[in-house]
Amino acid sequence: MSVLPSRFIYLCLHFLVLYFQLQESQQTSADFRIYIENHTRNPDDLSRKQVRIYQLYSRTTGKHVQILGKKVNANGDDGGKYALLVVETETFGSHIRIKGKESEHYICMNEKGKIVGRPDGRKQECVFVEEFLENNYTALVSAKYKGWYLGFNRKGRPKKGSRTTQRQQEVHFMKRQPKGRLDPLEEFRFTPVTKRTRRARRLKANSKRN
Repeated sequence: MSVLPSRFIYLCLHFLVLYFQLQESQQTSADFRIYIENHTRNPDDLSRKQVRIYQLYSRTTGKHVQILGKKVNANGDDGGKYALLVVETETFGSHIRIKGKESEHYICMNEKGKIVGRPDGRKQECVFVEEFLENNYTALVSAKYKGWYLGFNRKGRPKKGSRTTQRQQEVHFMKRQPKGRLDPLEEFRFTPVTKRTRRARRLKANSKRN
């Protein structure tokens, strides 16, 4: 009875290890793919990552997007109650839903590309994808109707999604805090430090020690 060379046995074992690693990797990839599909296909309250409140400044009108109920336009004043938006961000990607804090209606785009406000924002028509542009503006493209953007003309009226492109100024927006309200991070970042503030801090620290 002949004995197999040790090198041959080593190669067999090596190929077996690679085979099992490949099987495990394929199973993990499949499970992860199914997990993502399930969570992106049926997003719910548990899958949302965060909720932000801000305004959307329109590059075209120089004013802000406001949701009046069924009607949506870009003629809102800075700090106006209908221009205050609640933006719900989902877990995967930059998929968002935009709701008016006052009207409690969501911005949606129907099959004709028309922008409307709806009280129920769970449908895919009410989901937009944020696209961050090189000019520091943000564009919002429909998650259901690819290539159709949220946009407003010079009078602040909504444009049909089928007549929009990313390069148009009508679809460019900028996120802003309401008038008189500072972003806590920005407020902290730009707090000036002077000789007076340093002296006040030293006096406060000494009083605590005593």
